[in-house]
Amino acid sequence: MNLLTRWLGPEVLGADLIRRYGEPHRRYHTAEHLTEVLDRIDELAGEAGDADVVRLAAWFHDAVYQPLHADNEERSAVLAERMLADTDLPAETVAEVARLVRMTAAHDPEPGDRNGAVLNDADLAILAADPERYAAYAAAVREEYAAIPDEAFRQGRADVLRALLDAPALFRTAPGRERWEAAARHNLKTELMLLAAR
Repeated sequence: MNLLTRWLGPEVLGADLIRRYGEPHRRYHTAEHLTEVLDRIDELAGEAGDADVVRLAAWFHDAVYQPLHADNEERSAVLAERMLADTDLPAETVAEVARLVRMTAAHDPEPGDRNGAVLNDADLAILAADPERYAAYAAAVREEYAAIPDEAFRQGRADVLRALLDAPALFRTAPGRERWEAAARHNLKTELMLLAAR
């Protein structure tokens, strides 16, 4: 399916976003990742307060992506505010899209944040992929951080994995926990073990 057919706004904006996901420095945060996130939102749509707002936020959540920058989510949210201001969307919808994009920085939606829970789970669903796909994901993340020396990357990546494993739950919707929690924790523990063995 042509990804642009899944965009919910003016075609020129969707085309610009697709171009961004095709930037040459990206290895994981690509149009394939966006497609997978949209697919998972479709699966979880009944859990959201407004699934279309969550879909819009998904389009923007990695629109700005520079691996060594800590402000990608903030810059992506600002881009969403700027681009969507020129559409006929209500201001509160634009604000909700930007809020959701910012939420992906910590992947910690507040209790009762149904839209945030769906976007969180859709974005993290890759963690529950089959072992071959998970290995490809981990390798692609390493490629995005190619400028970081191996030892520093291993330490940083291990810290991220431990923080994820320390969370009471990775997934915030009931279907997300049921479908993905156990597999995701297994994959994270396996990657952590492999990092420690190197």
